[in-house]
Amino acid sequence: MGQEPDSLSLQGKLLIAMPGMGDPRFEKSVVFMCAHSAGEAMGLIVNKPAGGLRFRDLLDQLKIAPGTDCADLKVHFGGPVEHARGFVLHSSDYASNSSTLRIDDRFGMTATLDVLEDMARGAGPERAMMMLGYAGWGPGQLEREIAQNGWLTAEAGEDLVFSPDDGGKWARALATLGIDPLLLSASAGHA
Repeated sequence: MGQEPDSLSLQGKLLIAMPGMGDPRFEKSVVFMCAHSAGEAMGLIVNKPAGGLRFRDLLDQLKIAPGTDCADLKVHFGGPVEHARGFVLHSSDYASNSSTLRIDDRFGMTATLDVLEDMARGAGPERAMMMLGYAGWGPGQLEREIAQNGWLTAEAGEDLVFSPDDGGKWARALATLGIDPLLLSASAGHA
């Protein structure tokens, strides 16, 4: 089971990349935060498809036979850390014994082969995203990036996170904060 987020934790929230953040890997990214504590932070980019790679391609590479109920999801670039490692961000209706991180009452994350096998049989979670790699931050790093206007934070809605419209997620995430992306400047500062 996952840890319960504390009041200062961004676990279960979204990070929205600001223009001019300086790291092209995160340009216009929306990151779902799976874990956040004083010691570390881990999230998955939910709006960057991994160049045409499909779920069935991964199953083929892993020698897992897809069943007739197997959905052929897009595979996403979850972040620049361990980009060969797979993660499934999913609805909370699924749990794989002790290997599922329960993020909150809406989301879970599983990084073991059994979730892929269940998904191949059509017995996986109702809603899911397959990612390769993750975004990670060391102690205090994410807090510094937020203080330097690199990220905005927002509530994570299931419809936004699991939407197939990857290209629209950044603007939709900003809209949840009442922000028009056309009004954002790459040179924002502190008042």
